[in-house]
Amino acid sequence: MEETAAALEHLAEVAALERKPRQRRMLVIVNPYATTMSDRVRSLVVYALQGRYDVQAVDTQAKGHAIELCREAAHEGYDVVVAFGGDGTVNEAANGLVGSPTPLTCLPGGATNVYGRMLGIPNDVVDATEHLLGLADAWRERRVDLGRLGDRRFVFSAGMGLDASVVERVDSNPRLKARFGPWYFAHSAVRTFLARYVVRPPRLDVTVGDKTLRGVSAFVQNGEAYTYFQSHPIEVASGAALDSGDLSGAVLTRASPVDVPTVAFRALSKRAEIGRHRQVQPFSGVQEVVVRSVDGRPLPVHVDGDHIGDEVEARFAVEPKALRIVC
Repeated sequence: MEETAAALEHLAEVAALERKPRQRRMLVIVNPYATTMSDRVRSLVVYALQGRYDVQAVDTQAKGHAIELCREAAHEGYDVVVAFGGDGTVNEAANGLVGSPTPLTCLPGGATNVYGRMLGIPNDVVDATEHLLGLADAWRERRVDLGRLGDRRFVFSAGMGLDASVVERVDSNPRLKARFGPWYFAHSAVRTFLARYVVRPPRLDVTVGDKTLRGVSAFVQNGEAYTYFQSHPIEVASGAALDSGDLSGAVLTRASPVDVPTVAFRALSKRAEIGRHRQVQPFSGVQEVVVRSVDGRPLPVHVDGDHIGDEVEARFAVEPKALRIVC
C-alpha cells in the first residue's frame, strides 16, 4: 500500500507540471466497496488525474447507482466517464452510457477486472492511472459492441446455469470474495456442483440459429475472454471480438463428476481448448441465443460476473457499436 501511495503521489506531481489549459471533463465513478479499494487509493488516484483532467469523483451508494450517474453524465456532456471498481461497476457504467456520445474507460478496483484487461488497461492501479494520464495527449475513441439480456447490457460475458449459480454463491459472500479472489470462485464452483448438479441437475435447451442444444449450462461471450483466473484468460469459445458484431459461446451438455474436472483443466490450460471437450458444444458468429429451462425451474442468470436473478427463459443478443470507449 505504501509503495502504491508513493507512486500515485509521484504521478500527481508530474501530471500537475504537464497541465494543459483545456482539460477534458471527467467523471470518476468509484465503488467504495470494490475488492482493492481504499479511501487513500481513491483520493490519490483522483488527485493524480486532476493534473490532466477536470475531474469530479462520485461514490456509488447502492446497486444500480452507477447507471443513474452515467446517464446524468451523458446528459451533462462529460467528455469521459471512468468506472473505478470491479466489473460490476463497469457493467453499470456501460448500461448508463449505452447509445450516448460519452465514452467509457476504467480503472482496476475489483478482484478480476476482466473488461479493463480486454481493453489493454494495466491491472495495476498505478500503471492504469499513468495510462489514463497518457490518454490526455493520445485520445483514441472507438465504438464497441454490447451484449443484451432483456433490458440489461453486458460488456464481455453472460450465462445461465452452472456458472451463474457459482456467481450467485460468490456474490452472497462479498467478504470471502474480497479476501480470497479467484480461489473463492474455484471453491464455490466445487460446492455448487456437488450441491446442485450431481443429483437431478437442471436442464437447458439452448437455441442457436436453427439448432437446439440440450445441456446444463450456457456461456455467452461478447469478446475474446469469458473471464480470468488470476492472470490467465479463460476462453470458452473463439470468434467474438469487442467489435465483431456477433456473439460466441458454448453449451456444457453434461456435468458429471468425471466431466467437470477435465473441463476445468482445459479452462486453466494454455494449450487444451474448452471447445474441444466432448461435453462442450461451442458456437460463434450468432446475433441471438435463447436459453430455456426444460422443466420450468427458474435458473440463475449473470451478466459480467454479477448475479441478476433467476429466469425460466433468457434471450441473449448483441448490439453492434452501442458503446464508445477510450483506451
